[in-house]
Amino acid sequence: MASKHDYSALQTWFAATALSALCWWFGSGIHPRWWLTWLAPLPVLWLAPRVRARSAALSAFVAYTAGSFSVWTYLHTYIGLPWLFDVYAISASGVMLMLCVLLYRRLLLRGHTLAAALAVPTMWVAIEYVTNLLSPHATFSNISYTQMDALAVIQIAAITGIWGIGFLLLLVPTAIALQATPHASKRSCVTVAVLAAILVAGTVAYGGWRLQAPATGTMRIGLVSLQKPTDAALSEPKGQALEARYMEAFGRLANDGAHIVLDTETTFAAADTSIPAFSQMSKQRDLIVASGVDFYGDPHGHRNMLMVFQPGATSPATYNKHHLLPGMDPFIPGDNYTMLQGGPRIGLAICKDMDFHDIGDAYAARRAQLLLVPASDFTVDGWLHSRIAIMRGVESGFAVARAAHAGRLTLSDDRGRVVAEASSEGADAELVGDLPLHETHTLYAQWGDWLAWLDLIALTAWLVLAFVPHKAPVESLGQTHPARA
Repeated sequence: MASKHDYSALQTWFAATALSALCWWFGSGIHPRWWLTWLAPLPVLWLAPRVRARSAALSAFVAYTAGSFSVWTYLHTYIGLPWLFDVYAISASGVMLMLCVLLYRRLLLRGHTLAAALAVPTMWVAIEYVTNLLSPHATFSNISYTQMDALAVIQIAAITGIWGIGFLLLLVPTAIALQATPHASKRSCVTVAVLAAILVAGTVAYGGWRLQAPATGTMRIGLVSLQKPTDAALSEPKGQALEARYMEAFGRLANDGAHIVLDTETTFAAADTSIPAFSQMSKQRDLIVASGVDFYGDPHGHRNMLMVFQPGATSPATYNKHHLLPGMDPFIPGDNYTMLQGGPRIGLAICKDMDFHDIGDAYAARRAQLLLVPASDFTVDGWLHSRIAIMRGVESGFAVARAAHAGRLTLSDDRGRVVAEASSEGADAELVGDLPLHETHTLYAQWGDWLAWLDLIALTAWLVLAFVPHKAPVESLGQTHPARA
């Protein structure tokens, strides 16, 4: 018969697990509340040294897997992914936290308090970095995007990339949990607390300073997304009717002072890079007209193309999408990077390209001040996918004008500030705004993923400390065992 102690321990296990799951449910996903992300691991980390390894592992896995079910409808209904992939994607964060907790607990048992505290953020970032290298979706699921509303925090990406944000998000709750850990070295606990406080204070101070930098200029830009038929070929009546509607919208934006107008990804289908109506409007209104086109004039297959018509150019500048959505993009990938002539320095990209660091790196090397990005989203993920694109600008030093069908229209500067935004989630939308531009050269653009590589090296050291046999006896931490689930 179970004792009162067993019931109390089981209640403690369920309470910690449920609290972490609740925080992760609202602190992750497509509309995260950024401050809850910092708290989500805390209950599980507090529990870990008080229970057996398998109970700690189960708590971590259940908490973050249950919390990740907040995106089930998005993945299964809106994107239409197979349920097996949905389960894999949802359980991934649970596996990650489980591995972090097991390493944390083992290092604590061996008396390596400081290493235990650093192991959690180190392992999390290392796993995310390897995932970024191997996954066809690159950084899409990265924890750093939960912080896009915390402007002072995300400025650290200009130095460390998104890896610095993820490191802080796991270090802070670990440092807090450690203060209440039984038999942990008090000196090490104080050291970890001071380290975490210095890093957070330094990050916020740097972010506040960076946000004060004055712009060197502005560009007035108009964005538009209109509902469209399935077949929008410019050679067909439906496509011509859509073209007329966009011409009216572009005209309104030009009347409102826009110097650049941009529509969405694959708005039209065309076999020729010459679109007379757009070319004529560009010359008559002294306007840069940028349009997403399903280009089927290539004998090798369709291209997901961005065409940009400039007043003084005889032919449009073109860019072909590099990174295609597996199973959904029936296009040939491109490999060119396109900069428009003249100033300011403007580069081109399309939708999913902005999930990948190679795009940011390439345009940082070309000293781009602004990227034009037509896109298509999945109706409910406009906030998240637009913020992923915005993060590339923070890392690499350029503003982003992004127009998404079934998502968001956003104008953001290279500090991640959204200066204008409109929703196209199920409706027509257009906006015009003055986008500040800077002359920015970030340390991340120069040094790349230095922090991620440092994490990989550090993780190797923590694993050695955790698993290489040593002569000193292992002291058991005080434990209150829950049910052997």
